[in-house]
Parts: sequence; C-alpha cells; structure tokens
Amino acid sequence: MTRTIIAAASEANREQMSRLLASSGYSVYRCCASESTLRRALAESEDSILVFIGLLPDCKPDDLVWDYGDRIQILWIAKPAVLEDCESRSIFRLALPTSGQTVIGALEMLLQLHRRNMPRRTGQDRELVERAKAILMKKMQLTEPEAHHLLQKQAMDRGVRMTEYAARIIQNSRSSTGPEDES
Repeated sequence: MTRTIIAAASEANREQMSRLLASSGYSVYRCCASESTLRRALAESEDSILVFIGLLPDCKPDDLVWDYGDRIQILWIAKPAVLEDCESRSIFRLALPTSGQTVIGALEMLLQLHRRNMPRRTGQDRELVERAKAILMKKMQLTEPEAHHLLQKQAMDRGVRMTEYAARIIQNSRSSTGPEDES
C-alpha cells in the first residue's frame, strides 16, 4: 500500500499540507520535520509518495532518490531558486506559489505513475521476503523495518530483485544449519 509522507521544516507547512490532503480524501502516513524521522518513515514503508516542502536541514531530495530508488515518488514544492538545485529527473517539482488544486493534481498523477511502476509481488514472493526478513531479524537482532531496509539495500547493491536476494538469504541460512535445526 502506497503511503503518503509529508516532509517540511515548518510545522505550519506540514499542517497546511496535511489539511489539504485530508480534505481531498488522502490519508497522511507521517509528517516529518527532520531527515532522521523522514528516513525512518521511508524505511517503514514499502512504497511511498513523498510531498517535500521547501528544504530540510542536511536532506536533499536527490539523495532520497538515490537511496530509495523506485520505492518512492517525490513531489517537491519550493521556491524556484531552491528547485534549480535539483539534479534528479525523477523528482516532480512545483514552484511556489502554487494552488491546492495543482498540488492535488500532481499528487494524483504521481500516485498513478507509482502504481504502474511498482512491481507486483505474488504471494510466493511476499512469503520469500517475509522469511528472509525473519532470518535477518533473528541473526542480526533487527526490527522488521530495519530488516526490510537491509534486504532492499543489499538487493539494490547487487543489482538483483529483492525476492531473488531473499531466496539467497534463505538458501544460505539452510546450508549453514543442520536439517534438525530447520522448521
């Protein structure tokens, strides 16, 4: 399920965007005021639409595209001078001032694009990912979101699908334990 996350340094901007989205029928998963809370929210979400307003200290939307890849779509709303620093072509940009109707239209377009581009996992694929996460959680003392993020990052680093890398983790786990240890 795609989660909508709002990131803005200003509390007023976060509240205003939250109200706009709620009045248009969108639920907001989380509002973030810092890079650390934003990255935590993104790690907890399998896929997200990020509405990024202005700038967050030490956090560039370009870096988020690099770190999270196709899992997220970013709508960056800022002053034209700020948007000029954007290097990624995959970030959708709206220059301030803009209307609420324009923001909602852009968000809807990004949601449709995101749904079309997200790979659909079969039940078997989901089971592989869940089993691999359980192995990582047990062996490395990770939380579920941390295990998911690690699995995803390792798969991206190796240039393989997440389900393929999950299968490798499961296979390696089986070969390192005796048959009596498997359940």
